[in-house]
Parts: sequence; C-alpha cells; structure tokens
Amino acid sequence: MCRIVHLTSAHPRNDPRIFIKQCRTLAAQGYDVTLVVADGKGDTRVDGVSIADVGRLPGRLNRIFRTTQRVFDKAVALDADIYQFHDPELIPVGLKLKRRGKAVIFDSHEDTARQLVGKPYLDPVSRRVLPALFSAYERFACTRFDGIIAATPTIRDAFLKINPVSVDINNFPIIDEFDDALPWTMKQAQVCYVGAISGIRGIRQMVEAAALLRSGARLHLAGRFFDPAAEAEVRTHPGWQRVSDLGFLDRPGVRDLLSQSVAGMVTLLPAPNHVDSLPTKMFEYMSSGIPVIASDFPLWREIVEGNRCGICVDPLDPKAIAAAIDYLVSNPDIAKSMGERGRQAVLEKYNWEVEAARLTDFYGARSHVKQAIASV
Repeated sequence: MCRIVHLTSAHPRNDPRIFIKQCRTLAAQGYDVTLVVADGKGDTRVDGVSIADVGRLPGRLNRIFRTTQRVFDKAVALDADIYQFHDPELIPVGLKLKRRGKAVIFDSHEDTARQLVGKPYLDPVSRRVLPALFSAYERFACTRFDGIIAATPTIRDAFLKINPVSVDINNFPIIDEFDDALPWTMKQAQVCYVGAISGIRGIRQMVEAAALLRSGARLHLAGRFFDPAAEAEVRTHPGWQRVSDLGFLDRPGVRDLLSQSVAGMVTLLPAPNHVDSLPTKMFEYMSSGIPVIASDFPLWREIVEGNRCGICVDPLDPKAIAAAIDYLVSNPDIAKSMGERGRQAVLEKYNWEVEAARLTDFYGARSHVKQAIASV
C-alpha cells in the first residue's frame, strides 16, 4: 500500500482543503494517509486518516524555524512513499526530503509572492524585495519537486512554466455539505460574510455599507479579525450597530448561517493576490443556494454574472455594496432565482466531487510503484 504523508506547520488539523477534502479522499481510495500538524492537540485517527501532532509553539518565527524542523523530523520518522506539503515555509523541508530520495509534491494554496505585497506587517522596502526573493527561491525549489498541486488555474499556469507536472485541484465545496437551506420565506433579512476579517478583505466598506442600508438588513460576520487597526476602526463606526459579530463558526454553524441568509458577501479589495483567486466562500454561498455579492474582478464577474447567480460591485464603494444588499433583500423572488442558479452551477461543475476525481487521477497515474511520482 502506498503511504502518503501530508505536512502542514500552519493549518488546523480539520482544514477543509487539506483534511476534509484531500486526506479523506485519498484514504477512501485505499491509500495509507497521515497528516502531520502542529497544533498541540495530540495524535489521533479520524475517517481513516492518521493525525500526527508535533506540538504547538507560539510566534511566527518559531513556526518558521523550530516547527518546520519538527515537521521534518516527523516526516523522516514516518518514512512515506509520497510527501505533500501545504505551506511555503516547508519548501526547505521538501528539498531535504528530495535529497533523501523521496517523492515530494508542493500544494500551493496561494500565490505567495503576490500575497507578500499585501502583508500589513511588512515595511514598504520589504514588500518590494521579499516577493522577488521568494519567487526566485520558489522557482529553484519547484523544478526539483515531483509535482505541483495548485489551488487555482492561474497558480497552475504559473507553475507550468517551472514544473510540467502541475495540476489545479480547486477548493470547491462538497455538494451535500450545504444542501439544507431554509425555504426562502423563512430566511432572515440578513447577509453574511464568512472568513478571515481584515481591511484588505473589505471589512471597512462592508460596515460603511451597513450604515447606508434602507431595507433593515443586518450584516452577520463569521470569522476572526486579523487586522487590529481595522477592527478598532469598524467597531466605532455607526454601521457596526447593524452588524452581528458571530466570531469563528464550525462547519455546521456556517451551514446554518448560510441557510438563514439572503446573500453572501465576498467583496475583497483589489489586492494582487485577490484578483485571480477563487475564494472558497463564494462557491460555498452558491452551494447553499444564496446569491453572491462579489467584487467586480474579471474572473469573478465571469463566474457570477456568467451563471446569473449574484451581483458584482466595486468593493471600494460602500454605496454600491449597500444598493446590492437592499436590492436582494427587497426582491426575494429574484434573489431566490439567483441562488438556485448558483446551486445548479455547483452541482454541474464547481464541486469537490469533480476535483476529487482529478486528485485521485493525479496520484493514481504516479503512485503504483514505490518510486511514486519520481517515475514521471
């Protein structure tokens, strides 16, 4: 039996992309799957996947240096056939495993170089220099890995220039996870946002829009603030009176929130790493049968307007955001039809079942001998 080890130094053990989708899918196909994490919650086994915990250390620098060493040591001890790692700071770990003759896959969740440009804790010089340095290092390393799994077609296309064994496995929703929406007549006059909350993700504009609403709707936030300055600012804004701050919700909690809402918000600001992304929350909104209010980026507009499942707005314009919310709350029949079309699009193409087949094909074509992907 082929042994596969997934490695993460930063993501939680129940991460939707890593554990819920990829690890469980591979285990269901008969692979011996272990997920190495660093959360301090101990070892266990869930849904056919062994979880090995290397312990949690506080601070970003500890995670980058000491935790990655622990992850490497655990990876060596597990002696797998294939290693798939999910964090950019684990690139050195992947290279060391390659030097030991192991097959290694890099799962690139985001365009890290472009993401660095928007990091609020970096000074202007670092925002220019670090992306260029990281890109050069990433190109060097990824020519040596046995395969690249990318979270979007745009990221895949960038890696194809570096490594021809690159495939996109999109983070689309599991079909039956959000299939119990309330009847439209039972929905509340509310819209929701699910995910990390920060200035670059549009929280200021959403709260300003809430202050302008004429429909009586409320904005429900499900997630944690990752931007103290933005949090302090919006909590004193008049629009905060129309906001319900729900904090982090587990998956059943998210499902219930979506089922009660009239629309889902994904009005991220036009940062380099957002424009070509495929945000999971957008497809989860569609899967739950509610319309999407999305940033007017070309790729997102193609999905939302192409499937007639929502409204695209300028994410920097609170008036436009408020108008979209009021329109959907005040026109439930139109909102319902948009939601139904979004749900149908997920059933047909934007779902994990399609991506799971691509993942198993990627592994199946390469792992039937002990050399695994090294034979490609």
